Amino acid sequence: LLLLPLLALAAAWSYGQAQELKQSQASITRGQSKTARIECKGEGISSFQNTPIHWYRQIPTKAPERILYIGASSVSYDDNSYRNKYSALKQGENTCILSVYNVNSNDEGTYYCAYWKDPQSQQ
Repeated sequence: LLLLPLLALAAAWSYGQAQELKQSQASITRGQSKTARIECKGEGISSFQNTPIHWYRQIPTKAPERILYIGASSVSYDDNSYRNKYSALKQGENTCILSVYNVNSNDEGTYYCAYWKDPQSQQ
């Protein structure tokens, strides 16, 4: 079972310095249940651990839908039904990982990580 092609890039520009999120392709762990893990690495993002990282899923012919976001210490889900399907964690200084549990054909789509800085907080 193949989850999806997963290459996406989110970028922001702040004070002339490029800030990017780069994603890996999904890896699927085979066993009693299948889990896909997607890594998102931040480059040039100061205070990555405190920066909210948003995860979206896009199904062909539909608009992207946000699944969750992870802040400094907790995950917030856009729909409580996502709690058993998805989780996210931050690892190291610049990596965020989305896990998709019990992968099946209904999970096909493109998954994106994204972030943005509040302009008010940069003053």
